[in-house]
Amino acid sequence: MNDTQNTIPGRQRPDYSDEISLVDLVATFIRRRRVFYAVFITVTLGGLAYALWMPDEFEYASLIQIAQIDSEGFVQPPETIIATLETRWLPEVQTIYREKHGRKLPFDVSFDNPESTGLIRFNSSATKDDGEAVSAAHSALINSVKAHQDVLIEGERQSLERQIESLESAIDTLKGEKDAGEAIAGAIERRSRLEGELEGLHGVEVLVTSRQSAEKIAPKRSLIMVLAVLLGGMLGIFVAFMSEFSATVREHLASARAD
Repeated sequence: MNDTQNTIPGRQRPDYSDEISLVDLVATFIRRRRVFYAVFITVTLGGLAYALWMPDEFEYASLIQIAQIDSEGFVQPPETIIATLETRWLPEVQTIYREKHGRKLPFDVSFDNPESTGLIRFNSSATKDDGEAVSAAHSALINSVKAHQDVLIEGERQSLERQIESLESAIDTLKGEKDAGEAIAGAIERRSRLEGELEGLHGVEVLVTSRQSAEKIAPKRSLIMVLAVLLGGMLGIFVAFMSEFSATVREHLASARAD
């Protein structure tokens, strides 16, 4: 049987006359290539100008060791200090800067605590022109931490000294009593332990203040240019086809009015 005999009576072949072929798309693009070129060049040059205009940014880091009771304990947990920095002391620094310069602080300050350490790191990304402002902000934050920790350390020191004095008085009293050797030995042992804790108290130690990174961290000019080229190409194609669509609509409306 031939194809005609296999065709079901009453059924017609589908009409594909309204479909857009690849040839039509290429032809449309060629007709509107000047639109594509204009958009592509504009976006690419805009990306280049932006990449060249953006100033170099560097990372500034400060590092402190928080106050310690002994080699393993801290006067305050690092998480508590970071929370206070974020919610109290940093907003105070930002407010003072705004009042003094009439604008907000031109950089952010973040904090982190390396795991299982008593270190707190201050990080900021800023230009060299803002380097002095970064140093001032970091120093103010470090001074706030230090002042607060010094108060806690002093309170802990006074508490230990009072306990030691009390034990010394108790030892002097026990020396005059009979069969007090065991009690005296226990008191002396406890006094030695408290004296060790007193010697183990250490205040905040500033290790680094706003050290600038050797290499710039921004802007990524090569990445900006790659994105500008990609965006220019996609936007150029879109605008080219939209211009063709708009021209077709205008022609259709003009012919409709003429009829």
